[in-house]
Amino acid sequence: MWSLVRDRSPSTRVVSRVAATACLLAAAAVLTPGLPVLTAPAHAAPPALTQVSLPGFDNDMSSRIARVNAYLAGRPGVVGYVLRDRQTGGIYANEHAENQVWTASTIKLAIAADLLNRARAGAIGLSPEDRTNIESMLATSNDAATNVLWNKYIGLDRMAYNNAFRAYGMVSLIPQPTMSAMFPDWSFQKCTAADLDRLMNTILDTMHPDDLAYLLDRMRSVDSNQHWGVWGAGSRMRPGLKNGWSAEADGWVVNSVGVAGNGERYTLAIMNALGAEGGYTEGAETDTKVAELLLAGR
Repeated sequence: MWSLVRDRSPSTRVVSRVAATACLLAAAAVLTPGLPVLTAPAHAAPPALTQVSLPGFDNDMSSRIARVNAYLAGRPGVVGYVLRDRQTGGIYANEHAENQVWTASTIKLAIAADLLNRARAGAIGLSPEDRTNIESMLATSNDAATNVLWNKYIGLDRMAYNNAFRAYGMVSLIPQPTMSAMFPDWSFQKCTAADLDRLMNTILDTMHPDDLAYLLDRMRSVDSNQHWGVWGAGSRMRPGLKNGWSAEADGWVVNSVGVAGNGERYTLAIMNALGAEGGYTEGAETDTKVAELLLAGR
């Protein structure tokens, strides 16, 4: 089963997030992001739809990016996104791509990739129950299945996953303080859209072909509760994704990361922090429109 709000209630999260704030500076250090951000000077006029092509992108995609930025200017919340064309090498990161945002369930993609990689290397043996939980974690974003996998394979020092996440390019991910001894917790983590972009591309570049084929198939077969965000690229683009949504003390976060296009040509990572400006519905609508404007019909 799944719900729009994660397995602990928003009221509980408000208390735990606020109470944990005093521990934050001692718990994590801010790391220097590695992905360049392409932004216009503050005084520049909005880019015209017929602008000169951005590096690595043709005129059509450059115009699509301009349309997305104009669209986001009128939407609730703060959206960071990274679009990558794996064929040309083009990368576009907007001005909020390095903002720290609650990962919500997008981190389940990293958990699944790590478990498959560890099993491939012979470090762990995944049972039939484990594989059922991976399926549930990806298909319906099942929190209970994620809790089982997290606690079973987190290691004696509880850092097995977080150490691996850095190797997948999530160099700005920071585990957040919790109200219990269970630190870190998968549901108390923050990262950036640039982190999710690097995660998705590291998976595509480094996973064993059999594991990658399985993971992409699962991302393309998610249940209807995740038919938004990168799904907006449209069926012809064969999108695959992992979405994340949650009500936090400082408002809703509604995120999406995935692939689209022949041969997974495009990757798209979106992190949407709505604050007091909206909720799940507005966030999912925004994320889906971003994917549609960028990728539909390419």
